[in-house]
Amino acid sequence: MSVNIVSPTPVQYSLDVIKEEARRLVLKGVISRQQPIYTLCQYIPAREWAWVESELEKSNFLLRDRIGDLMGQEEWEND
Repeated sequence: MSVNIVSPTPVQYSLDVIKEEARRLVLKGVISRQQPIYTLCQYIPAREWAWVESELEKSNFLLRDRIGDLMGQEEWEND
């Protein structure tokens, strides 16, 4: 009897998903806006990192660019 093991399909990250993940990590204090984008590779599964790199490249981001550049400008409400 043979068993076929199906590997899970890798997640395809859109630029919006990457930005949201970066924003979430910054808000949690895990990473800072000044760190390079490649810091995100520590928090995204290795098998999915190629998708992330490809999406960043399509949007003209370099891995050495700052996470803050990726996140863009944030809007703050005055208290």
